[in-house]
Amino acid sequence: MLDLIEMEISESADKGNRFSIEQARDADIGQNAVQRYNLEKNEYFILAVDSNRVELVLENTLDREKQKELNLLLTALDGGSPQRSGTVVIHVTVLDANDNAPVFSQAIYKASLPENSPSDTIVINVSATDADEGVNGDVTYDFGHVSEDDVNVFSIDPKTGQIRTTGVIDFEEISSFEIIVEAKDGLGLTSYAKVIIDITDINDNAPVIYLQSLTNPIPENVSPGTEVGIINVQDRDSENNRQVRCSIQQNVPFKLVPSIKNYYSLVSTGQLDREVVSDYNITISATDEGSPPLSSSKSVQLSVADINDNPPVFEEQSYSAYVSENNKPGSTLCSVSARDPDWRQNGTVIYSLLSGEVNGAPVSSYVSVNGDTGVIHAVRSFDYEQFRSFKMQVMARDNGSPPLSSNVTVSVFISDVNDNSPQILYPAPEGNSFMTELVPKAAHGGSLVSKVIAVDADSGQNAWLSYHIVKSTDPGLFSIGVHSGEIRTQRDISESDSMKQNLIVSVKDNGQPSLSATCSMYLLISDNLAEVPELKEMSNFENNSKLTSYLIIALVSVSTFFLTFIIIILGVRFCRRRKPRLLFDGAVAIPSAYLPPNYADVDGTGTLRSTYNYDAYLTTGSRTSDFKFVTSYNDNTLPADQTLRKRQSRNAYIQ
Repeated sequence: MLDLIEMEISESADKGNRFSIEQARDADIGQNAVQRYNLEKNEYFILAVDSNRVELVLENTLDREKQKELNLLLTALDGGSPQRSGTVVIHVTVLDANDNAPVFSQAIYKASLPENSPSDTIVINVSATDADEGVNGDVTYDFGHVSEDDVNVFSIDPKTGQIRTTGVIDFEEISSFEIIVEAKDGLGLTSYAKVIIDITDINDNAPVIYLQSLTNPIPENVSPGTEVGIINVQDRDSENNRQVRCSIQQNVPFKLVPSIKNYYSLVSTGQLDREVVSDYNITISATDEGSPPLSSSKSVQLSVADINDNPPVFEEQSYSAYVSENNKPGSTLCSVSARDPDWRQNGTVIYSLLSGEVNGAPVSSYVSVNGDTGVIHAVRSFDYEQFRSFKMQVMARDNGSPPLSSNVTVSVFISDVNDNSPQILYPAPEGNSFMTELVPKAAHGGSLVSKVIAVDADSGQNAWLSYHIVKSTDPGLFSIGVHSGEIRTQRDISESDSMKQNLIVSVKDNGQPSLSATCSMYLLISDNLAEVPELKEMSNFENNSKLTSYLIIALVSVSTFFLTFIIIILGVRFCRRRKPRLLFDGAVAIPSAYLPPNYADVDGTGTLRSTYNYDAYLTTGSRTSDFKFVTSYNDNTLPADQTLRKRQSRNAYIQ
């Protein structure tokens, strides 16, 4: 029998496991051979023997951490007499099994770390031990069940268990970390511990200003004290580092009024006027109480909304337009312009004419105004001789609600153009009637024979008239006053002078271009009517005159109305024969409508002076030819105590 049996049994062996032992040998046989075995009592094994084998049976599990080796005494007994025995020592080496997990020195580890600590800062060391040996007792460390963010912030040394920072730590994002640290032995048994890392705050965040609400734009008529916005100020730091003071600049009509915690109301403090300031750039400043303090600011752009509080204002207090008469309809007279400082439709100006009258007609029948541009146009052609000026009211109205308006007076002055020829009042223009003056044979040079009376509807120099003799029977016998129109003898009348004198007088105005009119003046040089030849002979000396052809043309042009004229003439003659005869020998006075007995001169315009009176008479039975006798208060005036009789004939019209 061996003196020593070596056995290795793992501590992880289960109860009931059997381990065979070599049987004892005995040279004897029979009853003297080995009959039984006896195992020294112990707490782990018992002996199981059958006819074929001897086994150690594990009665209780082994624990290498309690007892690494066991010595068991096994005795073999024979059946001889005396009984003999043999013993052997069974040396059991307990093999280690990974039956112990690592154990941390603390279940919870706590550490404090300032935020913004630099990378690779040591935070804390964790430690765990394993009762096993060898590989089973080799402990490694790692983070267990941690978020990716934590892994990016911290790292742990797998051998030493030292935890360091690897990223930026921000108190405002995470104020504390809870990290599970895992300790694992070589064959995978693990244990866990909690690491709590508290982050301490430093004043590394400036206040942040939030605009919670804002009335933008605000009406310009908002009353002072109206809330126009709500401001919220936040600081992510803690304690004193997050205490914030808020302010606003002083040069705006607004202020901040504290409300609930960290909230401020932005209210107006004065009257707003968009036309003065349309936008406000408000700067709000916030400062915390950290050390050192941090501050921030925010600009708020606030617009002022327009209301229709300004009427249109014309650029001029009044406007004057100057236009020449006979203008074309649609021509531009002038332009009015009004400005409205309001915005958009409140500042859009529309022009219109106010109702009014010009010469009894609506002003709109004379002028119109462009509603968009304010340009005033003439609707019709103006006539200076009808009216020389007129006024109208133009209204400028905006498109606000309600609309505002203002008015301006526009004076239109019409300037004269030379569009009226002189009008000869006496004698009547050629072709209308025939005037004959009786000139005494004894008339001396410079004696007043007659006067041409003319007027011009124009004004100014366009109405300055001048008189000229364009044709006469005896060019050297008579002259005419250039400005007065008085016809006088240039010399004494002689017997050789023709008794029948015909003067064609032209009356010109001073316009550009000049307009003119002509008339014929018939003069008879005689002391009494008995010397006057038959009237039909008076017309013979005009046969060479162009006036005859004019008369013929005029008669032809009115031939279509001949019958009507005959009826009118017969009716007029019938009426006149029923009237009482005037003066002497059936003579009748010329109607006053034809030639006033007293025609006063007006500023040298050609009208007859008041010092001359002309008495006109018609011979008995005549209604078509006019004969004139001059009465004067002047010594040079010819006597007018004679009448000229007329005999009717078909050629009795004298030019």
